[in-house]
Amino acid sequence: MNIKKVFENNKNWVAQQLQKDPEYFNNLSQGQSPEILYIGCSDSRVAAEELMGVRPGDIFVHRNIANMVPNTDLNSMSVINYAVVHLKVKHIIVCGHTNCGGIKAAMHHTDMGILNPWLRNIRDVYRLHRNELDAIENETDRYDRLVELNVQEQCINVIKTAEVQKAATETGLTVHGWIFDLQSGKLIDLNIDFEKITQDIVSIYRIRS
Repeated sequence: MNIKKVFENNKNWVAQQLQKDPEYFNNLSQGQSPEILYIGCSDSRVAAEELMGVRPGDIFVHRNIANMVPNTDLNSMSVINYAVVHLKVKHIIVCGHTNCGGIKAAMHHTDMGILNPWLRNIRDVYRLHRNELDAIENETDRYDRLVELNVQEQCINVIKTAEVQKAATETGLTVHGWIFDLQSGKLIDLNIDFEKITQDIVSIYRIRS
């Protein structure tokens, strides 16, 4: 894409917004109060606001390769802290997508340089669910199932954080695991039973104030 074209597009977009609402940018500059934190993949085909059909200011967005939430990643942890403690979001969504390059890369053994430590987090998910995944003969189906299991494990990582635990008790904050299907354009709620899958570990990660 021609970079100059981006600025032309922006100029046209500004004009369109002002035509619909002359106070659009004045209102936008007053601050934000989103109810949703969306944690998704950096893939250029997966634009959070567009696929959810929401306006700027409606969702707080964090994206990285393969929608990961490792506890060692200061970026992810800071985003969760800010969204929960300061923005008071009511929902946290971890959204993966089909045909995810990060998931595919983690399932191969190619040396990816600086990406190796990041992909190791996904390989840890594979290790946890190896029996189920290795039993899936079709490679595409195995990829897709790892996408789902990765979303599940990243949701669990979200639940492990102190801020989320406190907000879940005090304000009813809820965590959701979704998949965006690139082939159909549909969002799929995995309807993960977090109470069931975390019952054996909740006492280990529970934080008391």
